Amino acid sequence: MKTLNASDLGQFSGTENWYKHAIARNVTYTDGARHVAVAGEAYWLLDEIALAQTEHGLRHNGFQVWNLKRDGDGCTLIVDDGNDAVIYTKRIAFTDFPLDEIKLYVCEGGPGNTKVIMLPGEY
Repeated sequence: MKTLNASDLGQFSGTENWYKHAIARNVTYTDGARHVAVAGEAYWLLDEIALAQTEHGLRHNGFQVWNLKRDGDGCTLIVDDGNDAVIYTKRIAFTDFPLDEIKLYVCEGGPGNTKVIMLPGEY
């Protein structure tokens, strides 16, 4: 059962734990990102972000803002460079993600020089 709600996301500032992505070994994620995955049943979202890091526009971009916006039964992932310059988009035809929108950051400098997926409050 999905228990994610937007008001929970503000409780995350910093992280105590780092989680290594199971497939993209150069990507880690924080307690807040893990909460989104568990409470929102959205490990697929972490997968989308982690696996996209090999894309040309993202590979060398050290800071990324990921916005998921629901539209009808699906959603669109829009990624910008932190200065509103869109560098990647992906349409997902169906999602049961419980929030209408969410923002996540990706930045370099995680454990072992990994890219880190985090909530904005954890930056």
